[in-house]
Amino acid sequence: MEGRNHSMVSEFLFVGLTNSWKLQVLLFVFASVFYMASMMGNSLMIFTMASDTHLHSPMYFLLANLSFIDLGVSCVTCPKMIYDLFRKHKVISFRGCITQMFFIHVIGGVEVVLLIGMAYDRYVAICKPLHYLTIMNAKMCIFILVSACVVGLMHSLVQFVYVVNLPFCGPNILDSFYCDLPRFIRFACIDTNQLELMVSANSGFISVGSFFILAISYIVIIVTVQKHSSSGFSKAMSTLSAHISVVVLFFGPLIFVYTRPSPSTHLDKYLAIFDAVGTPFLNPVFYMLRNQEMKTSMKRICRQLLKYGKISQMFTIIII
Repeated sequence: MEGRNHSMVSEFLFVGLTNSWKLQVLLFVFASVFYMASMMGNSLMIFTMASDTHLHSPMYFLLANLSFIDLGVSCVTCPKMIYDLFRKHKVISFRGCITQMFFIHVIGGVEVVLLIGMAYDRYVAICKPLHYLTIMNAKMCIFILVSACVVGLMHSLVQFVYVVNLPFCGPNILDSFYCDLPRFIRFACIDTNQLELMVSANSGFISVGSFFILAISYIVIIVTVQKHSSSGFSKAMSTLSAHISVVVLFFGPLIFVYTRPSPSTHLDKYLAIFDAVGTPFLNPVFYMLRNQEMKTSMKRICRQLLKYGKISQMFTIIII
């Protein structure tokens, strides 16, 4: 953060999403509803998987951590976007901008590794079911989680070691609603072509490479199941459909934003809204509505809570 002392720019101004009052109201309602729904949905998933012993398995351990990361995705950009919708001057400090970008890339890196870990878990469960508990033991789950954190931190630190020391002398108007690294570094007072290439290569390589790894792994799983059992194919697809949907929704906007040399501002904005608000909301929808075990566990927990509520009410009446 010491690079800020060499910069004439102490804050940045966001252009925002739109100047239309009607669209601002619509976006406010849309973002607020989906933000609250994603926070509640992911929190409910974490609570359900932590409370129900039937869900204490490697797959749900990774899924609980994915839900926790989705809470972070929602919190990094969405609250400020909602807060800024009706503000005339949408300001963020230099330090705040750096912090926002840092956590965006940390969370993105962690989620990439978690999705790969979940794909590996499904590969072992479907293609090597007899060795599942031996391979996907507690040590392997912790290894995947620690690897995700290390990769996320390294991915972000490699870029921001150079970014924090860049001199900024103007302009300071970002045509966005959040601090985006590719646009941010273009405002530096020096030639940043090499740095832009490094950022695109770093984020683009991780997103494209990880997407192909996941795509190949799911193709291998589907082909393997289809060869061995036609009846098991539909069951495997019902299990994998939620994973595949989440992967496509997560990597689609990332690849689109970080692999193009000249980004389209308006399209990037709406993709960013979907990535910040829509994806964290859709993840629990896919996993709760398409997973019978999750639905059964949630019903079981609801019955227990109602039972405890009735018991506590009876004790209250007796005491009174």
